[in-house]
Amino acid sequence: MAPVKNSVVNPVALKPAVPRLDGVDVLRGLSILAVVLLHIRLRLLFVAKINLRAAMPYWVFHPLFTNGDYGVTVFFAVSGSLIALTSLRRFGSLAAMRPRVFYRIRFARIAPLLLLILAVLSVLHLVHADGFRISAKMTTLPRALLAALTFHLNWLEAVHGYLPANWDVLWSLSVEEMFYLFFPLVCVVLLRWKRGIGVFVVLLAAFVVMGPFARTAWTTNEIWQEKTYLGGMDGIALGVLTALLTDVYLRRSKTLRAAWLWAIQGVGVAMVALILFWPRWHWMHGLGKSGLDCTVLALGACLVIFATTVRGTAGRLWTAPVRWFGRHSYEVYMTHEFLVVWGTALYVRWHRGPLALWVVGILLLSAPLGWAVARCFSEPMNRRLRGAAPAR
Repeated sequence: MAPVKNSVVNPVALKPAVPRLDGVDVLRGLSILAVVLLHIRLRLLFVAKINLRAAMPYWVFHPLFTNGDYGVTVFFAVSGSLIALTSLRRFGSLAAMRPRVFYRIRFARIAPLLLLILAVLSVLHLVHADGFRISAKMTTLPRALLAALTFHLNWLEAVHGYLPANWDVLWSLSVEEMFYLFFPLVCVVLLRWKRGIGVFVVLLAAFVVMGPFARTAWTTNEIWQEKTYLGGMDGIALGVLTALLTDVYLRRSKTLRAAWLWAIQGVGVAMVALILFWPRWHWMHGLGKSGLDCTVLALGACLVIFATTVRGTAGRLWTAPVRWFGRHSYEVYMTHEFLVVWGTALYVRWHRGPLALWVVGILLLSAPLGWAVARCFSEPMNRRLRGAAPAR
């Protein structure tokens, strides 16, 4: 993959390199809904001592309230795909990657809200707010801040134990930010070499292979199995491979018939549904114990991303609410635990009304909170920090 001499980066402003992808937004929307519902269940279970499993049939409980971790896996696959695809469009090729521009774009999107959340959490910790104070037995506030800002909060939790809920969600940012840190550097080093694309693909395949082992065989620490860097990198690597395949298809071939693309999407949906609904088949237990469940889920999500992207699938009206959550998934992800913590505390204190209404209320309130944060803070800051692209 040879470098492009004339960069396609807009010298006036760093605008989005690709239009919104409705199929991707559906995946992100379903994922963030799964994350919020899981955290509601866990808060009710461990704080209010309420087991939602006993309140509904298994076939309702399982898909709704147990798939939050899988939602993060889908986020990783989406992140790898979108970051690689937007980089291909913005720079012309990954070999023409400009790390300074890449880092600036990522910083503008991630840092403002992250810094705001850390400031709010620090204040809540210092005033000893219930549900937000970091236990001295675990770690200190400065140490937690350092971990969040240097991409190793996941490691900190593996060593010292779980932090309060609003801190805990930051573990996935540590994995993604490590990807953001090294991705442009690897592109520059490998892809400007004549045979670098082959090495690049082999490296991505190696991450895919290592993912299941990192989640199972390479550690007995349950927290680290869940939050390890390599355990999340297989989904990210599959996403990058999907972006490369998508770019080749759109630029060169366009040979697949619509029926084949629909078939690819159908297989992807079936793979995602298999993991999310998790039928009680004997061989499924082996899939989970081997760590391949997350890999299968990420691969299924990538098939959906590929098919919907190359077809340019427009979202249907009935998917609009889910796509809205997908477009605001970062803001909802970073802020929803405030509602979960305070909403659960209010329910424990008042015990008024059906529990189902409280669950739905917390879930639905995460939407206006995420919208307000996006509209009033993160989106304006993103535009301001992206600003004008550097001349060189």
